[in-house]
Order: sequence, then structure tokens, then C-alpha cells
Amino acid sequence: MRESSLERFNRYLLSQAALPKKAPLPQQPSITISRQSGAGATTVAEMVAERLNAIVKPAETEAAWTVFDKNLAKETLVEHKLPLDLERFMVEDARLPVESIVEELLGIHPNTWWLAQKTTKTILHLASMGRAIMVGRGAEVITQLLPYVLHVRLVAPLSKRISQAGDFYGLSANEAAMKVSEEDDARRRYLRRYFDSDSDNPLLYHLVINTAKTGFAGAAETIVQAALQHYNGYMHSRPEV
Repeated sequence: MRESSLERFNRYLLSQAALPKKAPLPQQPSITISRQSGAGATTVAEMVAERLNAIVKPAETEAAWTVFDKNLAKETLVEHKLPLDLERFMVEDARLPVESIVEELLGIHPNTWWLAQKTTKTILHLASMGRAIMVGRGAEVITQLLPYVLHVRLVAPLSKRISQAGDFYGLSANEAAMKVSEEDDARRRYLRRYFDSDSDNPLLYHLVINTAKTGFAGAAETIVQAALQHYNGYMHSRPEV
């Protein structure tokens, strides 16, 4: 049976705890992927993880490269020992339904700012552990000052993204167009409210890749080679201890 990302995450924590204190592992790299809806981030991220794990096989005490995408909310709740039913409030958007706002005001569940702070802590933790590919949730802003993290933005023309979203989710052209528009707007709101940032700002990224030009496999290979070069550059630039 294929090991889930949560199982891999827990296995990594256990292996780290078992390591001798005098022999810490060197800092491992991580990757953030920001994306326009329908640009193929989920597919590309999985390809990147598979390729990197094939190139640099992790030791038994190391975690494999792991993608944290839709499962990131659940990872946050598990790490902070919060009820898993809070996941429905941890959407990548800054606008909640009216009933959710009322429940928040009544104290039925934590406010969204508090949940965003917990998510931020989990993203920083995953990045520091290394070999994490974090998709969305403002990870590119949260980890901006960490030199061992590579930041990537995936884009594509709107017509291509609508077509790809339709194929991926099994939607009609109209349904796919609505989904792409709603997701793009939601992610802009999320970054603007919680991080006062704009995902379309190219200065946030080492790479901006048009997946319509490269294809998913081409985008993945570009990210893999950039990650290897970026990390080698980081290791060589570190001062001797």
C-alpha cells in the first residue's frame, strides 16, 4: 500500500527524534509552488517529487520529497493538535460564508486569522525540515527569507487553464471557466488579506514557468534542475562553521 503524505510526515518526525544530538542532518532544501488555477501545479509538484526522489535517494533516516497541497490544512491541524473538523474553515480564501462568520463571532470555532497563523507555523516547520514541496497557502511569502527554499510560479494562458481544469476535474467548459476564475480570485484575496502580498508579483519567485509552453513534464524538469542548482549554490555560499 502506498504510504500517505501524513504517514511520511510522521515517519520523518520519528526518525529525526531518534537521531543522535551530536550528528544533526545538514539543512535540506524545500520548494514552494504558487500557481494560477489550471496551470497544473498538483501534477507538476508530484512529478518534481518523484524525479528528485529518484535522483537523490533519501537515507532511511531522511524523509522523501513530499508534496503538501490540499493536505496542508490537515497537516496543520495534526501538528497543532487541533480538531480535524476545523479543516472546512481552512480554505485558501479570505471570504467565508455568512454562517461561518456568525459561528466565528459566537466562538464556535477559532477565527481565521488564528488558523492562518497556525498554517504559517506549519509551513515554516515543513520548510525547515526540508524536502517539502508546498503548493499555495502563501508559502512563497512565508518562506521568502529562507535561502534554502526555491520559489516557483506556474502560469498559463486563460484558455489553456480552462481546458486543463476541465480535463482534470471532469467539468464542462463553462464550469471549468467559473472554477478557474473563482480560485484565482480566492487565492489573491488570501494573500492580500493575510500577507499583504500579490501572487502575481514576479519578484517573489526564482522561476515563473508558462506550462502551456513547457508542458507539465518540461516544467517539472526545469524545477528539478533549478532546485539542484539553487541548493548547491546555497551550500557553497554558507560560511564555514
